[in-house]
Amino acid sequence: MSEEVDEKTVRHTAHLARLALSNEEVQRFGHDLNAILEHVRAIEKLDLKDVPPTAHAIALVCPMVADESAPSLANPLQNAPDHEGTAFKVPKVIE
Repeated sequence: MSEEVDEKTVRHTAHLARLALSNEEVQRFGHDLNAILEHVRAIEKLDLKDVPPTAHAIALVCPMVADESAPSLANPLQNAPDHEGTAFKVPKVIE
């Protein structure tokens, strides 16, 4: 991975993403992408064979909360703009 991102690659990537970029943006994004790739190249040079893979940079513990039933809305239709019986009424959108 020793190539640099050129203007043609930035424009092609922008086209694929359906982005319209000015000439200034093409230059700026090209510079930014090359800086990112430089960091990746630096990481590739590190000896990481004894480093265990991780999903997060810090240890995370997800607390578990017990499921408990709770009362729901007594009448969900009370704030509806329009309803008929126990159903919400909405405008017709398909002919």
